[in-house]
Amino acid sequence: NSIRYFYFHLSHIIVIPTPVNSGKERYLLTILICCGIIPFVKQSVRVRLDHFVRLDIVLKSGGRASFQKPVDLHYQCTHLDFGAGWSFIFELEENIMKKTLALLLALVMLLALAACGGNAGNTGNTGNAGTTVQPATTPETPATTPETPTTTPEDTGVVVDTKILKEADDKMLNTYSVIAVNDAAPFVDADGNAVADVTVNTAGADALIQWLLTREALDMAANYGFEEYGEYLFYEKDGAPVYAGEIAPATEETKTIRLSTTTSVKDSGLLDYMLPAFESAYGYTVEVQSAGTGKAIAAAKNGNADLIFVHSKSQEEAFVEEGFGRTVNGFESERISFIYNYFVLCGPSADPAGAAAAASVLDAFAAIAEGKHTFISRGDASGTHTKELSLWPEALGITKEAESFAAYTEWYVSANTGMGACLVMAEEMGGYILTDKATFLTFVANDGVMG
Repeated sequence: NSIRYFYFHLSHIIVIPTPVNSGKERYLLTILICCGIIPFVKQSVRVRLDHFVRLDIVLKSGGRASFQKPVDLHYQCTHLDFGAGWSFIFELEENIMKKTLALLLALVMLLALAACGGNAGNTGNTGNAGTTVQPATTPETPATTPETPTTTPEDTGVVVDTKILKEADDKMLNTYSVIAVNDAAPFVDADGNAVADVTVNTAGADALIQWLLTREALDMAANYGFEEYGEYLFYEKDGAPVYAGEIAPATEETKTIRLSTTTSVKDSGLLDYMLPAFESAYGYTVEVQSAGTGKAIAAAKNGNADLIFVHSKSQEEAFVEEGFGRTVNGFESERISFIYNYFVLCGPSADPAGAAAAASVLDAFAAIAEGKHTFISRGDASGTHTKELSLWPEALGITKEAESFAAYTEWYVSANTGMGACLVMAEEMGGYILTDKATFLTFVANDGVMG
C-alpha cells in the first residue's frame, strides 16, 4: 500500500496507509511513531467511528494532526514501547493478515528511521526545535464531600491537574453485574449473521461467578483501595446474593475462562487484585477482554466470551431478553448485581464551567454545555457513556448517534475508546469527563498514565 498521508512535527511522524477496497474502503493500519524526548504516554490519540473515521493527535508539545475519511469498521488497538523514546500504536482491522502487517511495519520503520535519523538520540527537556518542556504545576487536592472524603495519592512529582468536581450524587450510582453466557444462545458475527459451532465454557463461567459471590470475594472487592487511597472504591450491594456452595476445580477442558468486561474493573486494578486468588485456589486461567460495556456484550454475542462483567442495566437486561444469558446453579436469575460505586464528574482544577458549585450534576452538565467547555465522551456505548447521555439537558438532544452532537463538536469530543485513554485526553485537553471513581483514583496514583 502506498502512503496516503505523511505528517512531520518536531520529532513526531504520523503515517496512514492508503485505504484499500474490498467491498468498502477499509483502513488496514494506522501507526503513530513517536521518537525523541516525549514518550507515548504523554500523547492523546482518539479515533471517532460514526459515518467516518477521524484521527486526532494532540501532542504535549502543542502539535496536532487530524485526518478524516468515510469508513465503517472497528479497530483493535495494541501499544508497543520499544524504549529509547520509540513507541508505536497499532490500530488494526480484526482480520488483517500477519504477513501484510509485517510488510507494512517494515516499510514504516524504514521511513521513520530515514526521517528521524538523529532525533532518536535526543535527551533532556528540549525537543528538536529547541522547545523547552516545562514541568506541570502542583495539583490541588480533589474536591471532597462530607460523606466520602476523597484523598489524592501522595504527590510523586508528576502532576495531574484533573480533579473530582461532583460525586455522591444520587444520579451517579454505578452498579456492576455478572452474567453467564448461554451456550445455546443465537450467536452472530459482527455483521449479524448466524454463527454455528460456538463453544462456551459453562463450567468455568459457573465457577468464577460462584467465587465472585462468595463472602471471601465480596470482602476483597469491598476492601479494595482503602489501604492506598484511604477510602473504599467498590461497595457490596445491599441484598447481593452470597454463594456458600461447592465450586468445581478446573479440568483440562475447563481451565481457560474468557471474561468479557468493562474497562473500569480492569483499569481500576480490581481484577488484577482479585483474580489471582481465584486462579490459585481452583486452577483456572482467566483471559480478560476489556472494553466498554457495549463492546463487551457484543463480544459475548459473537461467541467470544464465557461470561460478562459489566455495568449498564438496560444493556444487561436486553442481553438476557435476547437469550444470551443463563442462570448459574445457586442463583435465581441470569443477571447478578453484586457491587457498586459512583461515577464522578471530573475536570480541570480551574473549573471554568463552575461545575463544582452547581447545585446538582445535572446543573453541572448544563453549565458545561452552555459555556461550550471541552467535554470528553467515551462515545463507545459503554456503561459510562450510557450514563453520561442521561445527564445532558434534554433540549440538547445528545444521543449515541453522531448526528445528534454534530453541532457541538467544537466542545464535545466523542472518543470511542476506553476510560483510561479518555482520562489522558481530558487531562491534556483541559476538559471535563464522566468516569467511575475507582479508575480516576488509579489514574491519579499512576501520575496520569494508563496502560
